[in-house]
Amino acid sequence: MLDIRSLKREIRIVGWDDAPFDKHDKTVRIFGAIFRGGSWMDGLLSTKIRIDGDDATKKIASVLNETRHKKQLRIIMLDGITLGGFNVVDLEKLHKETDMGVIAVSRKMPEFLKIKRALIKVRDGGKKWALIEKAGAPVKMEISGRSIYYQSCGINRKDAADVIRLSSTRALIPEPLRIAHIIASGVVKGESRGRA
Repeated sequence: MLDIRSLKREIRIVGWDDAPFDKHDKTVRIFGAIFRGGSWMDGLLSTKIRIDGDDATKKIASVLNETRHKKQLRIIMLDGITLGGFNVVDLEKLHKETDMGVIAVSRKMPEFLKIKRALIKVRDGGKKWALIEKAGAPVKMEISGRSIYYQSCGINRKDAADVIRLSSTRALIPEPLRIAHIIASGVVKGESRGRA
């Protein structure tokens, strides 16, 4: 379990989001924006994962374990527990392989019934659903009177909420995720659109 008792304003966080993709694409690029708290961007990482595949956990862990930023990074943030469609991230495995706390943040409470129904149509849907269940029920928290949800591993709930609050400096969503989304959208579409 990550110890963040002496939580610093400049804790190093990497926020991952996927780029927009077309239904005919086989892979999608994902981007990791490295931040000091919610104030300064220190770097950018990227890799490709298979759409609806099962390689997101492995690819993210590999990139993080090889980056020169590794020694300073403490927290991995994800824009939800799935990237690239239904490429489900195994939060526990990602924590163990990187020795970092993992926090999956969602603007809205995931619609688990719809997700479960959709997974029936996807290869290895049962395994993917098991990973979602293993991550546990999302925790609701408030920032400036608005609700967001998170799932975490390798960091206790209070510390996870503190990290989310600390890094949500310009919007409801933490800055590492907001910027990863802007970059991912802008690189692929030529101009950023939507919100994380």
